[in-house]
Amino acid sequence: MAFATHRIVRTLTSSASRSAAIKRVTVIGGGLMGAGIAQVAATTGHTVVLVDMDEDILKKSIKGIESSLKRVVKKKFADKPEAGEEFVQKVMNNVSMATDAASVVKSSDLVVEAIVENLKVKQGLFSALDKVAPEHTIFASNTSSLPIADIASSTSRLDRFGGLHFFNPVPMMKLVEVIKAPGTSQQTFDSLMDFTKALGKHPVSCKDTPGFIVNRLLVPYMLEAVRLYERGHGSKEDIDVAMKLGAGYPMGPFELLDYVGLDTSKFIIDGWYEKDPDNPLFAPSPILNKLVAEGKLGKKSGEGFYKYK
Repeated sequence: MAFATHRIVRTLTSSASRSAAIKRVTVIGGGLMGAGIAQVAATTGHTVVLVDMDEDILKKSIKGIESSLKRVVKKKFADKPEAGEEFVQKVMNNVSMATDAASVVKSSDLVVEAIVENLKVKQGLFSALDKVAPEHTIFASNTSSLPIADIASSTSRLDRFGGLHFFNPVPMMKLVEVIKAPGTSQQTFDSLMDFTKALGKHPVSCKDTPGFIVNRLLVPYMLEAVRLYERGHGSKEDIDVAMKLGAGYPMGPFELLDYVGLDTSKFIIDGWYEKDPDNPLFAPSPILNKLVAEGKLGKKSGEGFYKYK
């Protein structure tokens, strides 16, 4: 009994140490995703450094985080404006910005990368950081489509490398896909799960397979809607309405493609097709390719499948 009790205490202590381990977080990439991750981590008491090579982007991101927090305050502290101001200040004190990632990661427990979806660029970043980060530091990528193992291969810490796929907008979306690559240790995976829960998110466990769970189902669904349209079996407007009213989706597939970005969707499907050209679900779309070639990328460019003012 004493031995069993000792094992239980040791297990609980180990679990607690994992949870306590991630306190200092470095988020690399000052875009919407990076800023969102930084905001959520700072809100939950983590010390966060947001890193980007462009100082103007960083200033814009920090300003965006503060504006986002003020919107939260209007709802949560409607009757207590002073408490709301204190909340914003407390969170903002947890966030700092930097342009030199190498100097920052020397004191980080976790590095989360949220930069461009380019394998070589990600590998170059992590290869450089691997040389200066402490041994205990965990690396994680927010990639939505690239294999974690391929990114991790540029480092010497395969066991301390995993995936944390957040969803946009990060402060609002509860889901985080936690990816365990073949080399990821159980302790690292547990730490990433614990960290995600500490952020108030709902983690789901994923294998290191194309698109993980959400995008593996979502991207082929959107592309199949495009093929339906290409075959003349339905207008894009009717397909969108059908999926919203018939399946209960908040957005139709064409609206969602425009929201995600047609270039992003094309990049994902092209990558999967290259690896598995015999899978009909991954076949390229002529209409999607044409729109991207014309610079019609969706909402961000003002036109995609639909036009936006």
